[in-house]
Amino acid sequence: MTEREALAEWVGREILPHERDLRAWLRRRVVGDVEDVVQECYCRLAQITDVGAIDNGRAYLFTMAGNIVKRQHRGARIVPIEAAIDDVHHQIESDQPGPERTALARDELRRVQAALATLSDRARRIFVLRRVEGMPQKEIARTLGVSEAVVENEASRSLRAILTMLTEDGTAPVATRRNRHVRQR
Repeated sequence: MTEREALAEWVGREILPHERDLRAWLRRRVVGDVEDVVQECYCRLAQITDVGAIDNGRAYLFTMAGNIVKRQHRGARIVPIEAAIDDVHHQIESDQPGPERTALARDELRRVQAALATLSDRARRIFVLRRVEGMPQKEIARTLGVSEAVVENEASRSLRAILTMLTEDGTAPVATRRNRHVRQR
């Protein structure tokens, strides 16, 4: 089993079962969009190269989400209008994607599309409704005429499969471990 397959398996076993609790916890704390925080968590998890040092996946996930929320709160503080205008001008000038960044983004999009194409029609539809459109699980179940458990299981299996496919070539960047739930070696 490769590192990426091990990561996908670990996420499925240690993280996905806690997603519902995480969303409920975030709804009580998040100023912005809960889905943005959850998506950021999965993006960060996809960058991890070794989960062996993580003792408690649930605690790691909740701590990561809490740190993301704290960062959002810090970013939401009021700043003088001049500083905000200067910041916007700086972003406009510096965030123009160059040819390399554009090519990488297109390649990543092709990889995601290929991974989605391997899913069954129902699994793909559930995944897109849940992860791309941010539709609540209950609404997806009602729309598709299936139980919430089916939606949850399909979404989890699909995410696990897509993570495996997207990371199996080992190109995901290395994540840093600054979490108190990480065991020191």
